[in-house]
Amino acid sequence: MLRLRSRLLAARPGLSLTRAPGPRGPAQAQAQSRSHSSSEAPPQGPGLTVRSQDQGIRKITLNNSKNRNALSLAMLQSLRADLLHQIDSSDLQVIIIAAEGPVFSSGHDLKELTSAKGQSFHSEIFKTCSEVMSLIQDIPVPVIAKVDGLATAAGCQLVASCDIAVASERSKFATPGVNVGLFCSTPAVAVGRSLPRKVALEMLFTGESISAHEALLHGLVSRVVPREQVEAETLRIAHRICGTSRSVMALGKATFYRQMCLSRDEEYRVTALAMVENLGLEDGQEGIRSFLQKRKPLWTHSLRKARE
Repeated sequence: MLRLRSRLLAARPGLSLTRAPGPRGPAQAQAQSRSHSSSEAPPQGPGLTVRSQDQGIRKITLNNSKNRNALSLAMLQSLRADLLHQIDSSDLQVIIIAAEGPVFSSGHDLKELTSAKGQSFHSEIFKTCSEVMSLIQDIPVPVIAKVDGLATAAGCQLVASCDIAVASERSKFATPGVNVGLFCSTPAVAVGRSLPRKVALEMLFTGESISAHEALLHGLVSRVVPREQVEAETLRIAHRICGTSRSVMALGKATFYRQMCLSRDEEYRVTALAMVENLGLEDGQEGIRSFLQKRKPLWTHSLRKARE
């Protein structure tokens, strides 16, 4: 099943799924993050992100509400490290990205975008940001955005990049860069793939925000619930995903994103091959057996081939 891993990395040559890339290296990037699992003590001090994991669900929380959870270079590196942490572990089945405070994320830190920082630093910011947004769709587990507040510019891009997004009724979304002289060109990639062209361009051209219900109507988010239900609804979806086979989910997610860029005929060719490969997995056959035998499936969550 090396083909599955190859597909996960196809869009990102050289990217490892077990360690964070980038100029600072995995150790330095992870130093920005304070992480713990359900069996470990909580972090001793605040970090830019906080990572926890329980029952197959990893939660990554943007933890810089004083700076409106701006996606500074350090924040992006920390988020990247948390996404990649033990990504190949069968204990991980879904990731939730959430945020502290009333702002999910205000986008890039404008203090880092002044001319004094220099073009090479600016290039590193946007390169890292693009890597993180692509990584969300390249990794083998679903990623859910839990949004309870404002998501603007690259923050809106982050929501659009996630596989699923659950938002509270008070949430708002915008790409207002044009108002400060910096068109949201990189956010436009993810936003333009999630929203109809005219809706996306109106957001990009005017900088005006849309409500959570408008975001739901146009496909930027998948669910809108009252604020007090956001956590429960996000966890409900996450637990439902945890009841599936990780290996089947990885194959399906990789195939979904791969076929989106193809012609119709190529889409059917690629997805037909994926269906055959899925049937060749032990979990693929276990799912069919359990259905025919009227019992719950016993997933292996592995890429082990089914016995002939």
